[in-house]
Amino acid sequence: MGYIKEPKGVDFVIKSKPLTDKDRKKISKFITDYKTKSTSKKKEIV
Repeated sequence: MGYIKEPKGVDFVIKSKPLTDKDRKKISKFITDYKTKSTSKKKEIV
């Protein structure tokens, strides 16, 4: 993936809504589960 230059006079600004506590917890759980699964696979290979 390369660097994208902004054309003159155009700003690429992304404005997102703040996360709710529920969304934040879901994302955190997903990341934790993903890391757990990927580290267990690495141990099996070695």
